[in-house]
Amino acid sequence: MTTLSITGGQVLTSDLRVERADVLVDQDTGEILEVGEDLAGDDVLDASNSLVTPGFVNGHSHVAMSLLRGYADDKPLEAWLREDIWPAEGELTAEDVRVGTELGALELIKSGTTAFADMYFFVPTMAEVVEEAGLRARLGHGVISVGKDEQAAREDAREGLAVAEEIDGMADGRISAAFMPHSLTTVAGQYFEEFVPEARDLGVPLHFHANETRGEVTPIVEEHGVRPLAYAAEHGLLESEDFIAHGVHVDESEIGLLAESGASVIHCPASNMKLASGMAPVERLREAGVTVGLGTDGPASNNDLSMLDEARDAAMIGKLAADDASAVPAEAVVEMLTSDSAAAIGLETGRLEEGAPADLAVIDLEKPHLTPPHDLVSHLVYAAAAADVRHTVCDGQVLMRDREVLTVDETAVRERATEHAEALIARADS
Repeated sequence: MTTLSITGGQVLTSDLRVERADVLVDQDTGEILEVGEDLAGDDVLDASNSLVTPGFVNGHSHVAMSLLRGYADDKPLEAWLREDIWPAEGELTAEDVRVGTELGALELIKSGTTAFADMYFFVPTMAEVVEEAGLRARLGHGVISVGKDEQAAREDAREGLAVAEEIDGMADGRISAAFMPHSLTTVAGQYFEEFVPEARDLGVPLHFHANETRGEVTPIVEEHGVRPLAYAAEHGLLESEDFIAHGVHVDESEIGLLAESGASVIHCPASNMKLASGMAPVERLREAGVTVGLGTDGPASNNDLSMLDEARDAAMIGKLAADDASAVPAEAVVEMLTSDSAAAIGLETGRLEEGAPADLAVIDLEKPHLTPPHDLVSHLVYAAAAADVRHTVCDGQVLMRDREVLTVDETAVRERATEHAEALIARADS
């Protein structure tokens, strides 16, 4: 057995206490062996003057969209997608997605994120990058029927199922799969009827965008006479392992449906603010017993993959949405950042305790904006930044040590990403 000890720091325990302790990790199994005092390992990560936390979990993303960061800004969702993003994505190659995913993986590691859920294209290529980078992920092909004839739409859904079957369990179990219809308005109901039962037979969860904007709610109500999540439930899309992205415009009946079904919501506050999509009722969802995780959405609508930025946004907008300064407190956001996001996307991570996966972030506290240390849980949500992450560990392996990423060549990735992004936009503009 090869062990890693993370020593000399303070740890954030699963019950959100901060205490001085070392963490001992079994690098062969990728599990936490012990949290305690004076724990020696074969390798050592110095965590002095630092806070050791569970690795952050990004519950909804499109990381390869890092190539489109800053390409199209300051537009509402529908115009942004149709005028800029979808035309550019129509020019994507598998190699573009590989490079975009490499850039995204680099950013995730440098900001302390160890696990993420992602919906995109060329997913087997993405899985290869995730495996090489050492991260944990739940991935799925984004299935879309709108704008396609029946044969092409069926082929796209078939690809979603085939990809899920191909990648599930890759990277010694670090990669899981999901069936991911893009949204309730971009996939016709007939394809839900046909392919959702097959996804259930595969044993993978469903993930889709829902109630992101009012423009996604109105067409379903007008055409089908029910709210979007009632429509989803009628088509078998709302079971306990499933998770939706956004959930901004849900009413009380839909909150009740989510609570009753056990399906989860991934809150993406930065993207929702930037696209003026609205403010999700996070406090009401949590009070109803709905598991709410946290996600960045894509870096073209955020425009970064920092979960610490997302945590601060979630706390701030949660108070505005509830008109209550006590709503969505720091403790709740830390849960959303870690264990709740992990539970939402069906991964056994997000906890710092014996027997849990050794997915960890180490935050350097020797910063002016993290001084004085009155309340480190508060600091994690309201003050910490991606650049404060000192070390990142996933599955017991050190992915970043003292800000140096060990599994991804940062300089080479940034250079390739710039080249591919410029070529992609040139093709799209022509």
